[in-house]
Amino acid sequence: MLKAVIFDMDGVIVDTEPLHREAYHSMFNAVGIAVSETLYESFTGQSTINVCKQLCKHFNLTETPQTLVDLKREFFKSLFFNNGGLALIDGILDLIKDYYNNGLKLVLASSASMLTINNVFTRFELDQYFIDKLSGADLKASKPHPEIFEKAAKSTGFSKNECLVIEDSTSGIKAANAAEIYCVGFKSINSKNQDYSTANKVITSFSEINYSKIEAIFAS
Repeated sequence: MLKAVIFDMDGVIVDTEPLHREAYHSMFNAVGIAVSETLYESFTGQSTINVCKQLCKHFNLTETPQTLVDLKREFFKSLFFNNGGLALIDGILDLIKDYYNNGLKLVLASSASMLTINNVFTRFELDQYFIDKLSGADLKASKPHPEIFEKAAKSTGFSKNECLVIEDSTSGIKAANAAEIYCVGFKSINSKNQDYSTANKVITSFSEINYSKIEAIFAS
């Protein structure tokens, strides 16, 4: 029986990818590196510190990973608070309310920093629906490591087979697989070159997993 749902944030709740892309590329320019689209796409779903560690190694940078993180976050912060067009992804608020009103426990498990998570949740008044929020930036390992989903499942108080993960990235889906939690892969119009082949269910609209439909899957 389904009792809890664990949400990724970027690409699932809100599409901050355009802001992240601009912030990352501003940081790339600031440190003088040329990052290919293939390399950039491989970072999807990973924490900023993990991405920056890879960049420092790949480009033999003299700057520390934390320096790159701080640069990127400053660019992102400026963009976040000056972008009036930022909105929740279509259908996600209805899904969140549907799950909440049917008694499911909701947890956020994102690779974003807790500062960014809190900014998004405050802007869109989401705290009222969630019992916990976890940031991959605060953990030792980043997605595709299962740590964040294992901790998220534990925070619900339920077993992993009573939980569901909603993800949009290859790294996130792999992390859910490794944590042995049922995973829905959200393939949106914003998804680019992500692998959904190991997701338990792939959707293109949140209406496909409203409470009655997803509860039926867990009940079967």
